[in-house]
Amino acid sequence: MDTKSPTYKLEDILKKVEELKKGGAIDLSAEEDLSIAVMNLVSLEEHLFFTGEKTGNAKYFDFINQVREIRKATLAKLIDRHLGETWCIGKHLLAASMRLMEVGTKLQGDSKKTEAKEMFDKSYSLYSLFWAVRLKLVDAEKFKGIAASDKPWTAQDIVAKLVNCCDE
Repeated sequence: MDTKSPTYKLEDILKKVEELKKGGAIDLSAEEDLSIAVMNLVSLEEHLFFTGEKTGNAKYFDFINQVREIRKATLAKLIDRHLGETWCIGKHLLAASMRLMEVGTKLQGDSKKTEAKEMFDKSYSLYSLFWAVRLKLVDAEKFKGIAASDKPWTAQDIVAKLVNCCDE
């Protein structure tokens, strides 16, 4: 089995999604927007840190706290804080996804399309893993060892089928 790209049973995925939809437990298009907001808030925290260090102006560090509180509240709408490491795993998956996306964008702008595509693919892979954790399709502490069956789906398949940013 390829542990880099865990697979999931179609029946399990559909069952989990139906459970989440019952009672209005999830709005995937709104949550996708929130996940992108978290990405940008983490990035903003990083920029405030580096600007504070580079300029020596401690006011930027004060802004970090304000942005961090907004990021925490936004992430709390996506991930339960009491599920072991899933809070931090989710945050870091989104942050790494955003950074790889930005590197890909810079490479694209430098006409390095092959390298850019590699970065975009890695970014999307991490973003897909976030959704696998968010939808509790996988135990975040057990990414390795997920058994494949009849028709395995990768995390990317899950996002492609379930998260449609144009579905409002």
